[in-house]
Amino acid sequence: MKEPTMKTKKVRYIWIPIIIALIAVPIGFFYVDWSKSGDGAGLYSRDWIPDAMFAYWNPDDFYQSVSTIKGEFNGEQCISCHQAVTPGIVKDWQASRHSKVEQKVYCNDCHGSNHEDLHMPTPKVCSSCHETQHQQFVDEKRYGFPSHALAMERALDSKHFVDKPKAEVTACLQCHSVATKCDSCHTRHKFSAAEARRPEACITCHSGPPHPDDETYFNSAHGQIYLAEGENWDWSKPLRKGNYKVPTCAYCHMNEGKHQVADKPIWKFGIKQVNPLSSGNKIKRKQWVKMCSDCHAADWSAQQLKAMDAERKRAWSKLYQAEAILKGLRADGFLYPSAKQRPAYPGDTKHSLIQRERIGFFEGQASAFYNVSPIERDYFEMWYFENLAAYRGSAHGDISFVNKSHKAMDKSLQKLKQHAKRLRAHGKVEVDETTLRNIWLKGEYTEFNRENN
Repeated sequence: MKEPTMKTKKVRYIWIPIIIALIAVPIGFFYVDWSKSGDGAGLYSRDWIPDAMFAYWNPDDFYQSVSTIKGEFNGEQCISCHQAVTPGIVKDWQASRHSKVEQKVYCNDCHGSNHEDLHMPTPKVCSSCHETQHQQFVDEKRYGFPSHALAMERALDSKHFVDKPKAEVTACLQCHSVATKCDSCHTRHKFSAAEARRPEACITCHSGPPHPDDETYFNSAHGQIYLAEGENWDWSKPLRKGNYKVPTCAYCHMNEGKHQVADKPIWKFGIKQVNPLSSGNKIKRKQWVKMCSDCHAADWSAQQLKAMDAERKRAWSKLYQAEAILKGLRADGFLYPSAKQRPAYPGDTKHSLIQRERIGFFEGQASAFYNVSPIERDYFEMWYFENLAAYRGSAHGDISFVNKSHKAMDKSLQKLKQHAKRLRAHGKVEVDETTLRNIWLKGEYTEFNRENN
């Protein structure tokens, strides 16, 4: 029998990976589709069940029409009935532009006419009239996370939906629903553009430890002027130069009413270090300077961006010191409990081939949700709360918040150093695995969620 030549062997080597790829790619697509076909939504839809409230936060996936009323109705009939059932909604609609145009936009134009097959208005529904705004909103996806248009996808594809209590993930979706319904900004049923121009429309979600936009804006010079005089401004005016004495959130982030907020951020959310002078960020800097020049000198505006760059460099110097401490402890086996001792992360198994303590940007957020060692949790709060507070203060012109947050970071760094020193002095900890499992895998919180999610 003739042996295969070298040329024949090379051909085989070429075809083997091609055949594997042709088999693996369809299997991969099938698996993703299968994983999304459960009662929940997102990549882990088969591992959790939605709460009833999710129907209002993510109507495309979860809303089901009421069955108490049967029949098809026109707009006038909807108004006639709902004046008695939900008079507040009718009053809001009557005050809206929808009711004042020549061809009125009635309830059935947004919700449908068949009462047994009603739907909640989503951005797609609104786009039938507001095509430009919708296209601007959808186009935001090309900038990646974080963005309003991808907010729901970001939430639903997170593993913590598998094991977190429903009350907590419902709270997540309440804000992340900005991707799936326009009334996050234009509250129903007025859908007022004037209302959405005010900062209160944004701080409903943009508040709290990870993003204290409310505190930093209202503490800034812009916010102080708004608080003193904003009630007397004409909010019906568009977001253009000369129409407002100081900017609000929408004025800066939705320049001239453009329904896109992800096109200008240089430092994104502030949770990872970026190159502020990349070609893309140089363009964004010019956009910011141009916008700030509505009120300020261009040179002054450019200097503010440089000040923010300096603040970020200072913050990341501290964060990298903290990460180095934790990574050193991990390498030397001083983190307790170790990855092998603690429960598996949701969606993973206890016997995964790769198990490691999660430190830093890509995996460090897990410390917000799962059983980790105290020193890892302390680092998380330094990184995700104090660091982001300093960034927001710098971005919004609140130097007092910057100083307060950097003092907190300094204190946290010292605490981490002292904690690490104690861990090394104490030595490695040997604890019975069964004891650990009883501590973390048993009990009301973990067992109840595992059974009811």
